[in-house]
Formats: sequence, structure tokens, C-alpha cells
Amino acid sequence: MRDVDRGGADGHRRAPGELETGVLAALWAADGPLTAAQVNERLPGDLAYTTVLTILSRLLDKGLVTRQKAGRGYAFTPVRDEATHTAGQMRSLLEHGSDREAVLTRFVDELSADDERLLQRLLGEHGEDKEL
Repeated sequence: MRDVDRGGADGHRRAPGELETGVLAALWAADGPLTAAQVNERLPGDLAYTTVLTILSRLLDKGLVTRQKAGRGYAFTPVRDEATHTAGQMRSLLEHGSDREAVLTRFVDELSADDERLLQRLLGEHGEDKEL
């Protein structure tokens, strides 16, 4: 049986949260709720069904997915869309840093020119909304 914390046949350890991220990505890409077996079919590699079920249970415990009865098992749906989830992670990382200005400065410094223009446009639109 394959260990949850192991990667492929080469045995390299997975990055923390990698399986959860993959399972969420499969759910976000779906048109509707998915069973654990359906999620497993959409994931790369050869994960055990029980591993996928464990990850879905963890995501349920964290409030990141909901489940509904589907036959003898359950089908899972993400609570938030991918953009909302990612924005929440970014906000959480920023809140846990000790120097917000330094973190934001480094973040902006590492943006591509296109992303920087997009951020400037979004900030400008956000500022206009506040003035109304």
C-alpha cells in the first residue's frame, strides 16, 4: 500500500498540503459534486482510494468541502471557488507575518510587469468603489 506522505515510485516526500491542493483542484475543475472514486480518477499518479477518502475527510473537517449522500457513499463539493480560497490563503499568510510592509513589498517586487499593471488597475478600481 502506498504511504500518504510519499510521492511517486521514486519515494520523494510530497510537499505539505500537496494532496489537499490536488484534490481541491479536481473538485474546482468539476461541473458538480464528485465521489472519492471520481476525484481519484482525476488525480495524477496511482493513489489508493483510501488515501483520497482520507484527504476528503480532512478537507471536510477543515470546512473546505461539503458532502452530500450519493448512493452508498458521498459526493464532495468545494465550499469556495479557487480564487476565493487562494485569496484567503494569501490574506492568512500576510496576517501571520510580523512585517506587513516588507511582505507586501517583496510580493510586489516579484510580480511580473503584467501582474503589476493588473494589480494597479484593480487597486484603482477598488479605490473608486470606496469613494462612491
